[in-house]
Amino acid sequence: MTRSEENYLKTIFHLGGGDSELITTNAIAEQMETKPSSVTDMAKKLSEKGLVDYVRYQGVSLTNAGIKTALSIIRKHRLWEVFLVEKLDFTWDEVHEVAEQLEHIKSEKLIDKLDELLDFPKYDPHGDPIPTKDGKFQERDEKLLSEMPINSKGICVGVKDSSVPFLKFLDKNNIALGNTIQVIDKEDFDNSLRIQLDGKEMRISHQIAANLYVKKND
Repeated sequence: MTRSEENYLKTIFHLGGGDSELITTNAIAEQMETKPSSVTDMAKKLSEKGLVDYVRYQGVSLTNAGIKTALSIIRKHRLWEVFLVEKLDFTWDEVHEVAEQLEHIKSEKLIDKLDELLDFPKYDPHGDPIPTKDGKFQERDEKLLSEMPINSKGICVGVKDSSVPFLKFLDKNNIALGNTIQVIDKEDFDNSLRIQLDGKEMRISHQIAANLYVKKND
């Protein structure tokens, strides 16, 4: 497996969630910032390796082998993110680019040792679930903050947008995983929210609320 092939498998998985639904070459090209013709060429190569099913003029879907490989790459990426934050004091807006390089390390023994060193974490620094070695995810009941009704309360458990500008914005406003958030009011005009964040009131835009995952308190 080349680095490029692994990146394609990971992208197809993120776009399709491992389902059998075909992902168009245009969607993949847009995500990877490349030409549809390049995606078609790669799809043919991955199909020959039994990692994707390629349907001409329609798109591609991952085979079981392709899903397994994609989950392995995602597992490595997210474990490295945890390592960078917990052991090397990287901030959560710095880790993605470095983990993109480290995820291509082939040694399964190294990754298993890394998992053990980190005490088998279930989630990465952005709240995304880390697949186990056999490709299982830790399920949890979560929804976007923008979908929470007034007076509901929950714990911030993840971000939908993991871009550097958004994460820096959250840091600037002291919004982090583990915060208790209560929806105080919603503005009809622009759907902005007035929230209580660990006891402190503040107003946030709909765009921010639509990129924060919350686990509702029982």
